[in-house]
Amino acid sequence: MTLVVGTDEAGYGPNLGPLVVAASAWRLAAPADGAEEVFANLAAGTWNAAPGPLWADSKTIYRGAHGLAALERGVHAGLLLAGMTAVDGWQALATALGASASEQPATPDWAPLASLRLPCAATPESCGAAAGAARTALDAAGVALVHVAARAIYPAEFNRSLDAGLNKSDILSQATLDLAATVLDRIGPDDTVVWCDRHGGRKSYAGLVGRHFMAPLVQPLEETATRSAYIVPAAQLRIEFSVGGEARLPVAIASMTAKYVRELAMQAFNGFWSGRVAGLAPTAGYPVDARRWHDEAAAAITTAGIPLDAVWRRV
Repeated sequence: MTLVVGTDEAGYGPNLGPLVVAASAWRLAAPADGAEEVFANLAAGTWNAAPGPLWADSKTIYRGAHGLAALERGVHAGLLLAGMTAVDGWQALATALGASASEQPATPDWAPLASLRLPCAATPESCGAAAGAARTALDAAGVALVHVAARAIYPAEFNRSLDAGLNKSDILSQATLDLAATVLDRIGPDDTVVWCDRHGGRKSYAGLVGRHFMAPLVQPLEETATRSAYIVPAAQLRIEFSVGGEARLPVAIASMTAKYVRELAMQAFNGFWSGRVAGLAPTAGYPVDARRWHDEAAAAITTAGIPLDAVWRRV
């Protein structure tokens, strides 16, 4: 048996909202060097084609407000396949994804998340039907989705990491490898492949991999402009960081899960502030529009007594 873990992020570039990293873990009855083909065949299957792909890069699935139902359907189908039932609200989602209490921001602009009911755009029936179709295809291929996890880093924590001397790429790499290591500890030993999307412009990851997996030896296989790959003999682990990694199904589900968590968070954030600033348009948090939002909301942030560092990520 081989364990394959895919990781990805959402919210790497914005000034507002959380940076979210996610991981999906799969067992397959194939050797590690056959995993690529197994997942490519699955992704190309007819079950993953109508009424649109269930699982793909989140940028393909999610198209603004009209794409939330498709994104939600894929994420909730994945949660059902991984045995996570009754994900009917934000706290249930956070628990299913392994989020700790310390990840929940204390400032009131995130409070609307507590009352969020899920799914909010898709229907439970569509999520269940999608999970059923996917399960049939996975069973036929000897593949099982065994776990989905996520970690959200809100602005206050992000800024504390910057103050501690990390840069944005460091924060992403640290959070991703911490999550991958946590998933591997939870599931147990196997021959393991970890697929990560490339983290910014970083090319060398050997030191980070060694520290996070407590490995005295990390063997670089490749460090190029498109891929960095390593073997960790002590952990029976091969780990890769690839440009365009979302094309791989395990990374795609991680991408979708991270995007879903971030979009729900931003809906709550925008709802809170639009109720306090007349005419304030919602924002996705990316730099140009984030500056517009900040200028329009500045007085309300001061009035609410919320420190700017708890709202604005210094990226």
